[in-house]
Order: sequence, then C-alpha cells, then structure tokens
Amino acid sequence: MKLVIQRAKNAAVRINNDIVGQIDFGLMVLVGITHQDTIEDAKYLVRKLSNLRIFEDENGKMNLSLKEVEGSVLSVSQFTLYGDTKKGRRPSFVNAAKPGEAKALYDQFNHLLEEENIHVETGEFGADMDIEFTNSGPVTLILDTAE
Repeated sequence: MKLVIQRAKNAAVRINNDIVGQIDFGLMVLVGITHQDTIEDAKYLVRKLSNLRIFEDENGKMNLSLKEVEGSVLSVSQFTLYGDTKKGRRPSFVNAAKPGEAKALYDQFNHLLEEENIHVETGEFGADMDIEFTNSGPVTLILDTAE
C-alpha cells in the first residue's frame, strides 16, 4: 500500500463540478493499493499517518501530529501510484489491485482512520475527479508498506 501525503490548508474533490469531499485543514492523501496489500498494511499506515509529526508547533517546528492538531483527511483512491513506466511510453498498471479488491481495502483504510477520531472525506472510487488543494509548506511525503 502506498500513500502520498500532502499537508493541506484546504482540499476539495469535484465530480462534474460538484464537490463530493472537502476539508478545511489537514492532509490530502492519495491511496494506492496493490495485489499483496492486506488489512494489516492499512492498519500500519493509519497508525503512521495519524501520528506522524508533520504539523508545526508554536515554535515553527514539525512536532505535532494530525491527531494533535485535530486535522481532517481528504482521501482519494489512486491506482496510478502503482503505474510502471520502465518499459515503453505508456504506463502499465498490472501492479495495481483489481477494482473490487482495491475498493474494499480503501474503504477499510478510511474506516480505520475514522476509528482514530479523524474526520475523513473522500472522492468517489473509480470516478474521474478534479482535486484542488493548497499544499502547506509545501510538505509532501510518501509512505509505502513495501519499503
């Protein structure tokens, strides 16, 4: 499982110009799922994501977690995180989990975040979405259970 985490002042996802998910402050998270991923991978990433100290304290140091700042998450499923570009000019997505399998684990990931008392907004799995956000910092990190 792979996450691209971006600290955000605000974020919104639109489908056909309608906002379907929106946060005011927290993390914009792109979620990629591969065939080998399990609920244990999701649990690990939820613990890491919710406790990662990437928000600034009163001294301007990255010392506070998402939980401590009471931030929200805009979670968007992103199969292209497992795109393989080693051969040719067109990415191969054979490493991305099949849609039914990926959606089930993506939904569990979001539910686990909510169990940590984190407000979660989402896009729509498999939809063509437009995402707008203000990256704060900028701070962008990648978490990958394979590394």
